[in-house]
Amino acid sequence: MNDTSWGAPSRAGYWGAPDQGPVQGAAPAGPAYDAQDALTPSETQPMPIVPDVAASGGHQDDDRGAAQSSGPLCRDGMPPAPSAHSAQKPQEPMTGAAQPAPAPPKKKSAGRDLGAAIGVGVGLGAVIVASLFIVKAVFVGVIAVAVVVGLWELTSRLEERKGIKAPLVPLAVGGAAMVVAGYVRGAEGAWVAMALTALAVLVWRMTEPPEGYLKDVTAGVFAAFYVPFLATFVALMLTADDGPQRVLTFLVLTVVSDTGAYAIGWRFGKHKLAPRISPGKTREGLLGAVTFAMAAGALCMHFLIDDGTWWQGLLIGLAVAASATLGDLGESMIKRDLGIKDMGTLLPGHGGIMDRLDSLLPTAPVVWLLLVAFVGTG
Repeated sequence: MNDTSWGAPSRAGYWGAPDQGPVQGAAPAGPAYDAQDALTPSETQPMPIVPDVAASGGHQDDDRGAAQSSGPLCRDGMPPAPSAHSAQKPQEPMTGAAQPAPAPPKKKSAGRDLGAAIGVGVGLGAVIVASLFIVKAVFVGVIAVAVVVGLWELTSRLEERKGIKAPLVPLAVGGAAMVVAGYVRGAEGAWVAMALTALAVLVWRMTEPPEGYLKDVTAGVFAAFYVPFLATFVALMLTADDGPQRVLTFLVLTVVSDTGAYAIGWRFGKHKLAPRISPGKTREGLLGAVTFAMAAGALCMHFLIDDGTWWQGLLIGLAVAASATLGDLGESMIKRDLGIKDMGTLLPGHGGIMDRLDSLLPTAPVVWLLLVAFVGTG
């Protein structure tokens, strides 16, 4: 009790001394009942000092207060004072009581089903490599299908999470046409198809009420540039005489960069790279991506690309590590804005198609440009 007017001990150590206030638990003083008659000195006990749990900073879930109130009480509601013997002898710990076992350290988790992820990755790689080296046109069809599925995932998430209705039909048709035009007519065909797709988005959206028109068409033009236009540079690489080797180099470097970042970051990562965007990425992981990609770039340029040299591969690998990381962070920004973890669930262990294209899309124009600068258009 913090109020000293209730039961504070007198100089003699007893309640009810003439110089103290009313005694807690005693009947009120008055003509018929005097406080001096409530308790005689022989009946009184030294007043215990009860700590205030709230004042001592105890947590609201602390069970010490319950333990204090569960014992026998005096008639005034206060716990009995400890005896002199118990006060002088400290309480010894119970040596026979079982001590709680320490919690085992948590193992690092990959965050995904690695078995499913590896199986899906191997399957996709087999389809891509087979179509790439057998018939180039089949591989162009694979790019177009991936673009259409990616646009569907992106527009669906925009509508679900933000209420943005980017028109899917002109985006899907224009996106597939963009990839084919890039393969058939080169960079000029890709730019023309991009312009026509943007115009189709503007016109298509006019068939609906004007509310939200600006945000819908803006998202549509962004989607057209982000997915099919960037994917067109893969088709541009394919047009060269050694096109399959160039595309394979692009794919290998991007995959190796992602793998190096994941392996090194998961094992040694301690310093966050961009915690506000992607808390899982670390500086150590970025260093792993750069190291793996540069090594793979030197090998690919020496053995796969005509007139390529190892030092050019080092530069391309460094650029791929940077662009792949930025692409991954860019999609992480989009997903954080939308409040989702994955763009879809089509690929077990990976998420959606867009979750696999995030690092490939911005890397395609970088690799295409550097290959053109180093060894020409082929």
